[in-house]
Parts: sequence; structure tokens; C-alpha cells
Amino acid sequence: MKGFQFRLYSAILVAIFCCGVVGEQASAELHWQNQKKEHMRIRLVALAIAYPRSGYFSSQEVFVAEQQIEKDETRLVKLVYNFLPYQPRLSEYGMEYTTAHEIRATRDPGCDEMLNQMGPQGTAKFKYSDDAPKLDLTHQRFRLRCYETTAEDYDAPLH
Repeated sequence: MKGFQFRLYSAILVAIFCCGVVGEQASAELHWQNQKKEHMRIRLVALAIAYPRSGYFSSQEVFVAEQQIEKDETRLVKLVYNFLPYQPRLSEYGMEYTTAHEIRATRDPGCDEMLNQMGPQGTAKFKYSDDAPKLDLTHQRFRLRCYETTAEDYDAPLH
């Protein structure tokens, strides 16, 4: 009789444990679906980091960009552009402030960053676009919203 009770309690504990673990995995698997791509119009202010192009893996460029919110309203954002070896860099389309770019990007709060820490090794050494306004790094006390995009999500430059 004791052997039967032990097996019954063991089976109940295993069932409870399995139900708890499966429930957590199911919610974790659906996490990626919460990210939505936003359609954005941006102007490239400065190139913060350009990683070397890889022959096999994806590479990145990190920009300070100006996002157009309304007709006369803009804000600075951090834009991470991912591309494969056979795809062009975003900077190859022209580093001109007067050119607007249409992109689809995903908001990534995990890569938000202070403007004065965005350059190589946490510096603020930027390669500015032609005719771009110089950034005032002394009064920047907020983190730039970060957006990630890929070469596939880049529409076209608008002149």
C-alpha cells in the first residue's frame, strides 16, 4: 500500500512540475511576436560606428538620425543598420543631411544610449553628414531611442 501511495504522489508531483514548466515556455516562445516594425522617415545626421564588412557574417553601421514625427517635428534617434556582405551599407547611399530615407525599423529599448557615448569605445567621435547641424553634446542628458533595421527594410532615399 505504501508503494502505491509513493507512486501516486510522485506522479502528481511530476504532473504539477511539467504543467508549470510548459506554461512558462509557452509564454516565452510568443515573446518575439510583440515586436512590430514601424515605418519611419529619417535623415542621417552622423555616422557613429561603422564596423568592418565581413565576408561571411552580417555587419552593422550605427547612426545618429533625425526621425520625422510630424511635418515640423523631429527627434534624434539611434539607428542600427544591419547588412549582409553582398548588401550595400546605408552610408553608401549618400551621407547627405538633405536626403530623407524611408525605412521600416523595430524599436529596441535595450540598445538606447546617451548621445555622448555612441561613438567608438564610448566616445562622441562622429562622421557628420554633409550640411548636418553639429550636435550639442554638453546639454544631452537623455537616452536616444534605438531602432534596428536591415537592408531588406530599407525602401529608398528621397531627394
